[in-house]
Amino acid sequence: MTDAEPNFPWGRAPYPVLVADAAGLLTQRNDAAQALLPAACPGARLADVVPAWLAAAQRSIRPAGPRAAQEPEAPLSGVIEGRRFEAHPSVRDDGTVAWWLVDDTDHQLAREALHMEQERTAFLATASSILLSSLNLGRCMDVTAQMAAENLADAALAIAPARGHRLPVVTCLRGGTPTTSQELVDADEVPGLGEALRGFPPVPSRWIEPAAAPAWMIPEGFGPIGAIVITPLPGHGVPAGALVLLRKEGSAAFTEEEEVFARLFAARAGAAMSAARLYAEQTAITEVLMRELLPPALHQISGVDFAGSYRPSADHERIGGDFYDVHPADVEGEPSLVTLGDVCGKGLEAAVLTGKIRNTLHALLPLADDHQRMLTLLNTALLNSHHTRFVTLVLASAVRKGNEVHVQLTSAGHPNPLIIRVDGTIEEADTRGTLVGALPDVHARTTTVVLAPRESCILYTDGITEAKGGPLGDALFGEGRLQRALAGCAGMPAEGIVEHVQMRASQWLGNRRHDDMAVVAISAPRTHHLSAVNGHTRGRYTA
Repeated sequence: MTDAEPNFPWGRAPYPVLVADAAGLLTQRNDAAQALLPAACPGARLADVVPAWLAAAQRSIRPAGPRAAQEPEAPLSGVIEGRRFEAHPSVRDDGTVAWWLVDDTDHQLAREALHMEQERTAFLATASSILLSSLNLGRCMDVTAQMAAENLADAALAIAPARGHRLPVVTCLRGGTPTTSQELVDADEVPGLGEALRGFPPVPSRWIEPAAAPAWMIPEGFGPIGAIVITPLPGHGVPAGALVLLRKEGSAAFTEEEEVFARLFAARAGAAMSAARLYAEQTAITEVLMRELLPPALHQISGVDFAGSYRPSADHERIGGDFYDVHPADVEGEPSLVTLGDVCGKGLEAAVLTGKIRNTLHALLPLADDHQRMLTLLNTALLNSHHTRFVTLVLASAVRKGNEVHVQLTSAGHPNPLIIRVDGTIEEADTRGTLVGALPDVHARTTTVVLAPRESCILYTDGITEAKGGPLGDALFGEGRLQRALAGCAGMPAEGIVEHVQMRASQWLGNRRHDDMAVVAISAPRTHHLSAVNGHTRGRYTA
């Protein structure tokens, strides 16, 4: 039956139309169907002249009567001559089925492109979240290699810039776990790798011949390489490394679109690796500087016991505005200098000035026997600096004389030291002066106290007495409570005294906010025999 016959109204329809009867014989076709399927002539078996998917669709419609055929709920689709068509059946009154073939190739390509773009966007978002969740360089390299192997290639290598003569490399196979190695190789021997690791000027990804890949770049058990591409990992102003993607022989080669996508992933991975490297470097620098700012561990020097305790204003901090130091004398029998101070403010800025003050006092040690001179020079140094902060300070020169310890004390705007006598009496040292770094001149009065065996001199910062707490949370710990706490420490060793004071102040505070708190104890041991150890005279207790 030709398409001109009046009972075939779709003869000139723009879509191919095929009509088949219940036996599967082709009864009609229009011009568009003839152009698409020349062999589909009326009288032929539909299964012999159309693709298998369309023949199967025809068989799935089994009419039991003139109007009982069931049309599928969703259109069927398949490929004809390299293009994708949707087949829409229409069951006619006579039991035949008219198949409308709608070219859906462009729509399908658009849907696939959209789906792929959505998947890639989701992958990049996930990658960014995972990569940026860690500031550990090794972890970032592991994630980079593993995610690249799972989503971009059959295997991937994340390579960081060399440190020394070795390249840090993380290798991962698809479905495997990352492995780390240090390769003693020259990156410039691999085409594109040296440029990617240097990263300046910006370089594109580099496809290289599989035969040019060195043995260390091929994962164990990977097999022959089909394609390999090296992509730079850009960092924050400096290159973060290189990403090597490998596909097995027989796999599809990398397309330009995949290369662009790999660069997008590499940008995120490079940013994370660069941030991790920067964090590691800053952490190392901070650790070095922190060691210089942390209060020292105190011990017995030349027959005098020293102990110190420091609690910063915030539990997560290690340094602040309170500080103390003990400087042993260069000559045996000369006084050791103890310094305890409180810089105005707290936190990092106060800690920076603390470090400067401690260094300045260390430089002034040749003048340690003249407290007033030391304070005057320190005051001048602070006034000439860019800092606007000031410091309160106590200087104490302690020396062993027989069984006694003589302590020369000078306070500059600081709470007066307290003396614990062996009978539990608490005395306040008669020294006071102006704070340092605020006025053109600093004036202070020096006094000397003598400690008998088992007696101690306590230096402390106002963070102890101004600790606010108690039952209602609004009362200061105060000097009275401090003196009562010290009275109970009569005869205790220096270390036990500072621990007891910090414990009592902490109990008073509870979990409330507070200032930096520092305590130093200078004690005369009960009995003591001198013995030289490493050039310094150390003590040995006897019962």
